[in-house]
Amino acid sequence: MTNIAVSTRKPSFSPLRLDGRSVTWKAGAVILGSLFLALSSYIEVPMAPVPVTMQTFAVTLVGALYGWRFGALTIAAWLVEGAVGFPVLAGGAAGVQHFVGPTGGYLFSFPIVGAVVGWLAERGWNGNRVMLAFAAMLIGNLLCLVLGTAWLAVMIGAEKAITFGFLPFIVGGLLKSALGAATLKLFSTYRAEPRDRSPEA
Repeated sequence: MTNIAVSTRKPSFSPLRLDGRSVTWKAGAVILGSLFLALSSYIEVPMAPVPVTMQTFAVTLVGALYGWRFGALTIAAWLVEGAVGFPVLAGGAAGVQHFVGPTGGYLFSFPIVGAVVGWLAERGWNGNRVMLAFAAMLIGNLLCLVLGTAWLAVMIGAEKAITFGFLPFIVGGLLKSALGAATLKLFSTYRAEPRDRSPEA
C-alpha cells in the first residue's frame, strides 16, 4: 500500500510570507511598513483642502503584501504615530488635529482600505494575477476616495467635496493602482525564480 502525504497548507499569497514568520520578524515588518508609509507621505503635491500624496499607493501595497490583519495593524500604528506628534503624515505633518480636519476621512479610511486590499490579496488578487491585483488596488483607492469625500462633505457640502476631494484624485488613483499592481508582480516574479537549477544533460 502506498502512503500519499497530502499537504493542507495553502500557498502563501505574498512573497513576504508573513504568515509563516516569527513574532519578532512580524513586529519588525510592522515597524518597516509604518516607516514606508511615513516616507510615502513626503511625496506630496500641495492642493486644498486635500493634498495629493503617495499614501494610498503605500496603504494598498502594505495591505496586499501584509494581508488584512497585519496590513491594518501596520497602517493603524502609522496613524497613531502621526496622532501623537511624529511627523509622518502628509508633508511631514503631525498632530491629532489632522484627524478632525478635512483630511480626517481619508486618514480613518486607510486601515479599512489596507484590510480590504489585504483580504482580496489573500484570495488570489495579488501579484500572481496582475489584473486582479490592479482591480484590488483600484477598489482600495476608490474606497479611500468615497470615505474621505463623505467626511469632507459634512464639512464643506457634498458638491464642493466631490469637486475638491474626489474628482481631482481619479487619475492619480488609476496610476497608483497600476503602479501597485506592477510592484506586486515584480515581487512575485522575483520570488518565483528558481534558486537551484539542475544541470542540463
